[in-house]
Amino acid sequence: MDQLDLGHHISRQFNEELEDIRNKVLQMGGIVEEQLGRAMTALVAGDTRLAKQVVTDDYRVNALEVEIDEECTRIVARRQPAASDLRLVMAVIKTITDLERIGDEVKRVARMVEEEPDGSLTEDIHHEMEHMGNLVREMLRTILDAFARMDVQTAVRVVKSDKRVDSKYVSITRQLITYMAQDPKSIPRILNILWAARALERMGDRCGNIAEYIFYLVHGRDIRHTALDAAVIDLAAEGEKPAE
Repeated sequence: MDQLDLGHHISRQFNEELEDIRNKVLQMGGIVEEQLGRAMTALVAGDTRLAKQVVTDDYRVNALEVEIDEECTRIVARRQPAASDLRLVMAVIKTITDLERIGDEVKRVARMVEEEPDGSLTEDIHHEMEHMGNLVREMLRTILDAFARMDVQTAVRVVKSDKRVDSKYVSITRQLITYMAQDPKSIPRILNILWAARALERMGDRCGNIAEYIFYLVHGRDIRHTALDAAVIDLAAEGEKPAE
């Protein structure tokens, strides 16, 4: 094999390795989304058996995080990637951290169901929690699609939709505080629901973090302390193209 062929072979192998970690991120995201769907089903139905299974299956998310992280470390050590390739590896490392933490929040919701087998949700809170869970699940599904396509515009829409999740969280919190004031004996039970709502709200925030990583991956700019939609407007005004 001559030098040109060898270089082409190494380049092809490297591209395959990068594509592999991208695919594994999407696989991990798919498992987290599945876990979230099952946790919300358990919450709505008061299904403690399903909730326990969600808690047990969290190991799948953790195992994939470790596997992807180790693969990224090997790529950095062996390939010494630069420019967009390095940004991809860094974005993957950050993304899987947030996906794993979303998985932890999903497990927290499932544990709430385990601890309240008789179901402590009033009908109105029941519907509010279900709606909030659907909003978060849609955010997760959309941000994974944006990651797969490196689509900054879709990522921006996800960040904007987080306001709906935050609004729903505030609404649920107010209702729960009212219930606790009316019936102090219900406080331990209501607090459990409140922690589950908080877990859902945090999942939305994690999806927003992933949106920032997509922006960094595509444009090479760290905007962790900048509004994402404002950063997109700035890029448009500058006529900037995606970074190399």
